Amino acid sequence: MADTPLAWAARNGHEVVVEILLGRNDIDPDKPGKNGQTPLLLAAYNGHAGVVNILLGRDDIEPDKPDEDGHTPLLQAARNGHEGVVKILLGRDDVNPNRPNQDGETPLRWAARNFNGGVLKMLLGRDDVNPNMPDNEG
Repeated sequence: MADTPLAWAARNGHEVVVEILLGRNDIDPDKPGKNGQTPLLLAAYNGHAGVVNILLGRDDIEPDKPDEDGHTPLLQAARNGHEGVVKILLGRDDVNPNRPNQDGETPLRWAARNFNGGVLKMLLGRDDVNPNMPDNEG
C-alpha cells in the first residue's frame, strides 16, 4: 500500500500542505499507508510538532493507532527523542504511555535504549508509566 499525499506532507513537516489537504471533505486523515503508518505516526516519527498539533486538532484521528509492527506515534517520537511531540502526545488522555509494540517494546524502553534523556524524564515523571515492563525477551 502506498502513502497518500497527506502522509507525504505529514512525514516532511509541510504544515501548509497538510492544512490544505485536510480542508477537503474527501480526505481520510487517519488512513494508513505503507506498513500501516498513519500521517500522525509519520509526523511524530520525524518530530514535526506543528503537523502533529494540526492532525490532533481533528476528531477523526486516533492518536494511539499503531502501525503493522505495533509502533504508535508516541513510541516513534520517544524512540527518536522528539521531546516536543512526546509532550503533546502525553498531554492526551487517549494515548497509552505503556503501549508496547509487537516485540513488547514500550516508549520508555526506546527512550532508554537511545538515551533520550528529556523523553526519559517526561515518561518517568508520570505515575502511570510502568518502568518495570519487560519486552518479549524479558
